[in-house]
Amino acid sequence: MPEGETEAQAFLRRIGDQQQREEGVIPAATVVLVRDAEGGGIETLMLRKTKGISFGGLWVFPGGRVDPEDWEGVAEGDDEAAARRAAVREAQEEAGLEIDGDVMAWFSHWLPPPQAPKRYATYFFAAPMPPGEVVIDDGEIRASAWMAAADAIARRDAGEIELAPPTWMTLHLLAGFDSVETLLAHAHEAEPEFFMTKVGDDAGTFVAMWSGDAGYDVDDPTTPGARNRLLMVEGSWSLDRRDA
Repeated sequence: MPEGETEAQAFLRRIGDQQQREEGVIPAATVVLVRDAEGGGIETLMLRKTKGISFGGLWVFPGGRVDPEDWEGVAEGDDEAAARRAAVREAQEEAGLEIDGDVMAWFSHWLPPPQAPKRYATYFFAAPMPPGEVVIDDGEIRASAWMAAADAIARRDAGEIELAPPTWMTLHLLAGFDSVETLLAHAHEAEPEFFMTKVGDDAGTFVAMWSGDAGYDVDDPTTPGARNRLLMVEGSWSLDRRDA
């Protein structure tokens, strides 16, 4: 790590280097829109992608790739600023909502494993639900729903909806907060969390691993030791985070 470079800057530099080396790594952005639920806790806006396109059939948050227009007027190398613009634009295009990009909190960044058919290097932002009604385009998006995080996870386990690992992990995070205010205060103050995913099989269980897992650097999920992984057991996913 060059002198004076933060961990976040080092991670994004590695992502940039990887994008230059590997064709197919696509800059992208997602905005997790949240509101306080009537019975307490947080609800988030979920959209179902049309089958036959990228992430088809999955329930996701509003988002998509960073387009050339998102870079207009942005300082060279300021990927976060371009990603914020993309998140604002995608919320409008997919859900008909006008988001203030300045109030969004960047809380995580994801890069899928090399085996993924399309690799979106994605900024995840959180923002309060703005005024207005959700209006889906009925093209890329075929359905929308407000879901409590724990309910969405339970529905996935019951086979009612499909989620990608980054969506599941984000919902797991949301489930730990009792209000939009506390969530956004945390997201604005904390350093973003970075996930450069590796996948494997551990005794018949499909797992997604991240830095800090004993099997991560050696590409072997059976390696004993610390755990930082998502266990994707049929019918039930769970997060395993523990020291050696």
